This record gives sequence, C-alpha cells and structure tokens, in this order.
Amino acid sequence: MFRPRFCLLALVAGLAVAALRGQTSPAPEPGLMVGQVWAGNPVSFAFLTQGDRQFVAYYDPDRKITVASRRLGSPVWTTTKPEGQYLEKARRNSNVTGWDSHNYLALVLDHEGLLHLSGNMHVDALVYYRSSRPFDITSLERLDRMTGERETSCTYPVFFQNTAGDLFYRYRDGGSGNGSDLYNTYDPATHTWHRLVDTALLDGEKQRNAYALDPTPGPDGRFHLVWMWRNTPDCSTNNTLSYARSRDLIHWEDHLGRPINLPVTLARGDVIDPAKVHEGLINMTFALGFDALQQPVVVYHRYDAAGHSQLFAARPEGDGWRTRALTDWTFKWAFSGNGSITGDVLLAAPQPTGDGLMTVPYQTAALGAGRVWFRAADLTPQPAPTPTAGATAQSAAAAALTAVRIPHNAGMEVSLKLSHQNGVCYVLRWETLPRNRDLPRAQISPPTELRVYEIPDPANELVLPAAVGS
Repeated sequence: MFRPRFCLLALVAGLAVAALRGQTSPAPEPGLMVGQVWAGNPVSFAFLTQGDRQFVAYYDPDRKITVASRRLGSPVWTTTKPEGQYLEKARRNSNVTGWDSHNYLALVLDHEGLLHLSGNMHVDALVYYRSSRPFDITSLERLDRMTGERETSCTYPVFFQNTAGDLFYRYRDGGSGNGSDLYNTYDPATHTWHRLVDTALLDGEKQRNAYALDPTPGPDGRFHLVWMWRNTPDCSTNNTLSYARSRDLIHWEDHLGRPINLPVTLARGDVIDPAKVHEGLINMTFALGFDALQQPVVVYHRYDAAGHSQLFAARPEGDGWRTRALTDWTFKWAFSGNGSITGDVLLAAPQPTGDGLMTVPYQTAALGAGRVWFRAADLTPQPAPTPTAGATAQSAAAAALTAVRIPHNAGMEVSLKLSHQNGVCYVLRWETLPRNRDLPRAQISPPTELRVYEIPDPANELVLPAAVGS
C-alpha cells in the first residue's frame, strides 16, 4: 500500500499494516469485536472512518472477502460477503484469497456516499465492487471492470481523492520487474471510470517496474510522488529512489518545477538517491513527510559504505537532493528473492516537531522500536527530547496493542490499521502467522479475532511503523 510495500508491494499504501513481532503481555481493554479472520498469513485489511460511519473489509476464516459497517458509538456491525467469479489463472474465486500477502483490500467513499472496494489481486484480473445505495454495504455489486482496458494483470489498488473530493484509482498493470502504473478518474454523474491520462504515469519500459508510495497531498497544494525502480522480481534489485510532483495529476514536474514528460521512465524521474541494485533500497521501507517550510522530506532504508543498514533522509537542495544517514547501526538486513518477506526494518513518515526538528518512528528486528530526531534544514541527527506525559501514555497504549496475545501459537504476529478522526485514533487489530514467501503452509493457526480499539489522540500524533505485503 502505499501505503510502503514489502519487497514487491505498496503497502499497500497505502494501505498501512504494521506486522510487529511482540512479547506476550496483559491484554488492554477488550475493544469492539468485528469478527473472526483468516490467520494463515498476513494480508492488509481496509479500515475507513468517515463522518459517523466506520467500514472494515477483511478476509473471514474461509478466506472470503467480508465487509462490515457500523455507526460510530454503536457496537453493532452490519456484515456482507460480496459474490465473486471463478478466476481460471488463479484457480480460485475472485472473492477468496490464497496464500499471497499482496492481496490487500482497499475501500473509499465517494461524493454520494457510495462505497468502492477493490483488492485480492496479484497480477490478476481486476476485482472491483461498488455499492448502489449510499453507505449501504449490502448493496455492493461486483463490476469487474473500470475502463475495460489493461485490467487482466492488476496489482496494488489505491483509491485516493484530491481536496475537491474527486476520486482516483491507481494500480499496476504487469508484474514485478515488468510493469506500469495506470491512473483512472471517476465520473460521479455517469458512475463510470476513465483513464486519467492516455499513457502510464510510471512506465517500466518492459525492463523494470516502479514501487511508489501513494500520491500524497502536500501542504503546498500539490500531489507528491516518491518511488523506486526494480529490475526483476528479486527484491534486492530495487534501485534509483525518485520523485515528481503535480497540481492536477496530469502535468508533472521535478522539485524545481521543471516539466517531466509522461510516461515517467527511469531516465525522466527526479532522482533522490541513485542507489544501485543490491545497495539496500527496499520498497516496504520508505516514507514521505513535509517540514515546517512545506518542503518534502523522504526517509528510507539503504546500506552505508560499510554495508550496514541505516535510515537515510533526503530533501531538495539546489539542483539535486541532500541525503544523510540518520542512524549508525552495525547490523545488516540482508534481503533477496521473490515473494512477501518480513520487514526487519520498518519506519513511519517523518513529522515536524515544531522546533525545527523532525522525528521518524522505526521498528527493527535487531534493536526493537525507537525514534530518531534530525534538524529539518540540513538533516543533522539530534538527541531525543524529553517525552511528554501524553506521548508516554500513547506509547504504552500502542505497546499493549502490538503485544502478541496467543502465546501457544509460536511465531504469531500482530497486524494493525489506524484511522484518525476528531481526536481519536481507531486501531483495527488482528493476529496471524508471519509471511511465508506467499507459499502454503502444512499447518495453520485457527481463526483469530478482529477488534477495533479507541485511543484518545487529539493531536493525531499516534503512528506506528508500517508495511504492506510484498
């Protein structure tokens, strides 16, 4: 999603799922039960809070797409299981997921309150549903097409909107190492989708594909897009972290405002870091934020000169980008190969702290969780400030939610989705077995509980390192 993505995806976007290995600890308040879910492998669910409504799309114990909705304040969920059709290539129904952690789900509400649902695709035929009545999940109808073109090898669906509420949809056509990112726009008057531009926005030229974060609205009124290229399905072949921005998603430019012709290719992007293959770029561990001066700041994982894993930050400077390591770690996350992998280093988007500094939360397999602070103007690392009582309370609440509660099932992990509204952080939580390179297991865990928790968060400060299936 992007949500950041594992070594194939984006994240699911986004879509952010935090797959965090925890220790057994006392459970917090029980939360609101949504239902039982498939626990054989992690795959990101969709979680949407808008107005007085809340929606969840997930896979039930039989791996079927299930949608639940409620009014905020009510403990009662309405649920429905949209119908699917048989997919010959995948050898399953379109509403039933397999073992692939790429098959995340995406939800959005349009101007009219109609719900749009897509997902369960990894180089598969388009899976798309739309409700025929506002806010009514029981009226979801399977459509299986948008424009009707280039919709047989779809992956990584992303719904997003501009400040006017216009609805867009992005997906990849093709596979890892050979794909293009296409963008559609929705016409609410006719309830139809059209291609936003005639060509792909990011085009791998049949030699690579782009792994991009979700188009991110910035404080300057532009959409900002960050991506890296990959040459093959092997996740170690990620390379060339790149950038572009746009006011209308049609006309794109670099950080100095110079036009970039479409489609954006390897040679046309605004290069942030020209890292080569095997130099540690990984598409599940990079994020975009903005400093107090409205400048984009990108944080990401790559190896330093000694081959150690580090968090880096980058910001525009003159004709290029300044990059700097934020950490001095002495371990190496050595990743390679195909299929979904577990993220040994995860991070969240950098956030300004109001004193010229920015902070980045992270989670590592080697060192656990932490934060780094740096000066936004020149990316110089800074010592950690004294935490406030509110931040300490939020950290305690997050720690309780990320702790595994099923100790008899060795290796279980916690997945979380966050949704902020009106000073409350809603947390969707469930447990699964870890990723297995998208391969079946001989033994699986019994279904686990899907629950929603509420954490007071008046400043929208609660964040968790996130990643979405590869």
